[in-house]
Amino acid sequence: MAQTSPVHTQETCEHTNITSVPFSNINIPMDSVLAVDEDIPTIDFLMLFSDDPIQQSKALDNLSNACDEYGFFYLVNHGVPDSVIEGALEGIADFFEVTKEEERKEYVKSSPADRIMWGLNSHAGENREYLKVVAHPQFHCPAKPASLSEALEEYFKRFQDVKIGLARAISKILGLEEFYIEKFFNLKSGFDVSAMNVYPPNFQSKGSIGVPSHTDPGFFVSLIQDVNGGLRVLSHKGKWINVYIPRNAFLIQIGDHLEVLTNGKYKSHIHQVVVDNNKVRRISLATLHGPSLDTFVIPATKFVDHFHPLGYRGMTYKESLEANGHHEIEVQSCLEQLRL
Repeated sequence: MAQTSPVHTQETCEHTNITSVPFSNINIPMDSVLAVDEDIPTIDFLMLFSDDPIQQSKALDNLSNACDEYGFFYLVNHGVPDSVIEGALEGIADFFEVTKEEERKEYVKSSPADRIMWGLNSHAGENREYLKVVAHPQFHCPAKPASLSEALEEYFKRFQDVKIGLARAISKILGLEEFYIEKFFNLKSGFDVSAMNVYPPNFQSKGSIGVPSHTDPGFFVSLIQDVNGGLRVLSHKGKWINVYIPRNAFLIQIGDHLEVLTNGKYKSHIHQVVVDNNKVRRISLATLHGPSLDTFVIPATKFVDHFHPLGYRGMTYKESLEANGHHEIEVQSCLEQLRL
């Protein structure tokens, strides 16, 4: 499934219940695809804003290469304390361990206005239990246990500076005004949805897939996890690459709407989660950082010319999240519908 240029079809999707967008026209079962260990770029967030112009220039060049050649990278020296990251993962563990399944079922999807959602899938195509919450512009979270809401609120608060910083750095490497992405996506009112996933050990799963292949909507996705392994990303070169996030670093992946904004210069990459190598339960926290719901997203004029014709249609972020008949909190990809 990883040898050809993208021909997109849809299937059920990943860590945010998104529709899958396979990156190939060859029907190879996802659990039969081998992934490779390959170096993934590491970006030093602090150096992107260094007072030393040489250091800053080098860091921005590294970021540009990562966005051009990979579409995903590890982010270190981001300023979010280790204790905050570890606290968020511990709070998630508390929710799934302390509460009873009957209590969690209170959050089964019921209304388009839902801002908290729980689900449990255990079948050949998907193996995970998850809790989704809207994290921004207003924070929503189950009241119990208190450790979850306290830890997540602090985590999301701390990450806002990272989100804005990346928007400014990416604007620079694209040759745009520093605040362009921040303003265009209206990130201060950006619609951020976080998916907390629990993947079973392999002896408890009903199949090898934790979450099927998919891309994610929004500006970018940030990810942390308590146990490494399981996540893999399809590269520009058609290879599945295993992801091993350095301790207390973030994995950052470009989202669908940055691909749209750049008219395809930057790509939103297909990724999937497998559980066949899970020796123990694994927890991840994936957050989709989106534009505000009313932001109309279309390619910027800078990226459209005679050699690069308009490749995507415009749509508000809210419309794109609902394009496949799903609720906003499900943050489902509609990249195929956006392509002209």
